[in-house]
Amino acid sequence: MARNPLFRTKSVEQSISDTDEPDSRLRKDLNAWDLTVFGVAVVVGAGIFTLTARTAGNIAGPSVSLAFVLAAIACALAALCYAEFASTVPVAGSAYTFSYATFGELVAWIIGWDLILEFALGASVVAKGWSLYLGEVLGSFTPTVQIGSVEFDWGAVVILAVVTFVIATGTKLSSRVSAVAVAIKIAVVLLVVVVGATYIKTSNYTPYLPPSQPRDAGEGIHQSLFSYFTGAGNSTFGWYGLLAAASLVFFAFIGFDVVATTAEETKDPQRALPRGILGSLAIVTVLYIAVTLVLTGMVPYTDLAGDKATLATAFDLNGAEWAKNVISFGALAGLTTVVMVLFLGQTRIMFALSRDGLLPRQLAHTGKHGTPVRITLIVGVICIALAGFTPIGALEEMVNIGTLFAFVLVSVGVLILRRTRPELPRGFRVPLVPLVPVLAVLACLWLMLNLSVQTWLRFIVWMAVGVLVYFAYGRRHAVIGLRERAGQ
Repeated sequence: MARNPLFRTKSVEQSISDTDEPDSRLRKDLNAWDLTVFGVAVVVGAGIFTLTARTAGNIAGPSVSLAFVLAAIACALAALCYAEFASTVPVAGSAYTFSYATFGELVAWIIGWDLILEFALGASVVAKGWSLYLGEVLGSFTPTVQIGSVEFDWGAVVILAVVTFVIATGTKLSSRVSAVAVAIKIAVVLLVVVVGATYIKTSNYTPYLPPSQPRDAGEGIHQSLFSYFTGAGNSTFGWYGLLAAASLVFFAFIGFDVVATTAEETKDPQRALPRGILGSLAIVTVLYIAVTLVLTGMVPYTDLAGDKATLATAFDLNGAEWAKNVISFGALAGLTTVVMVLFLGQTRIMFALSRDGLLPRQLAHTGKHGTPVRITLIVGVICIALAGFTPIGALEEMVNIGTLFAFVLVSVGVLILRRTRPELPRGFRVPLVPLVPVLAVLACLWLMLNLSVQTWLRFIVWMAVGVLVYFAYGRRHAVIGLRERAGQ
């Protein structure tokens, strides 16, 4: 009897076997160092240069450093689960592929649809952020032009066009470009810590946890889901502000999630993937905590309120104009790699969906460079259209809820695969099972509860659209279903 299509799983062996198809084979070019670079490339970017200051000024005050610690703990627990899954199923697709092997087709599609939102929209938004910093570097020469009633952001289009070419050429070149940019921005971040420390006034750390304050941004559908249902208080400053901040700055740690999408292009995935995932997370956690402590010590947190505060703001307020300029150049390099790695992650998610037939299989064709050129060009055109012509606002929370949802399923998936396929070779094993995966699930669910009601509503709508697409196309064209019907 045929299995229910909604719950049919794709075996680990079949997933690995599909990677050898000549027409859709990815080239194995990456090692542990390349993966660590990718992880650091996407993490040390938008979050550290923009999100840190805004979160301190608007939501948490000096306690933003503690918010980063809480987010890092949740990420570390989930990262351990990702490392085991990625070393066991070294196939492109990250959480999508892992979910297909454990939960079944419908859940796998939902996660894939979820990751499309995270990576493609994220790349477009960060490209516009890159364009803003380009405007600061160029001075009076702005990277936007007015075409009738529409503002065309040519700066965002330029960076996305360059990234499309680099990704189509091959992931090894992408890794080399990222390595150079990562070196530049790490140097700038260290400069921020060393120079910024000389401006610290301990009085700025008081109060470390500012008292809760009424604010429109923390009321109604803008408050956290937890606050909305419990009536415990708004999500601006105070303890609830701290928890909301932890859920928001979680955006800054999504790098290792992208590392897992390159599993199929890794030379020794059983060893390299866990090292790349855990190594990149460890590096950026130390950097973030150091930067937040320096930032909130340099100026009163109230000076960072608003939507335009960045790391450079704190130096500007202290009269260090030269440092502000250096940070702007560093941010330009930093955001370049963020766009590149988010873009890479998006192409690999769509590649996995296409190879499995949930999207048109023709898209999974790889060219002479061993990359899915068709998907890369399609993603490039979509992102260029979004970033070039659409005024996209800050969507950190929208990205966060999707990522946390994926983390929950991956953590549960580790427990399921341990029980159903204990004999599988695992290059890395999560310690203290089932404790660590259970704690990862609880931590991620708690962070999700502290995201705004508005974010939950948008997420539900996006998921509903994804379910419609699955029933309209993916369910009938899934390769595993076609094989079953053909009696294979």
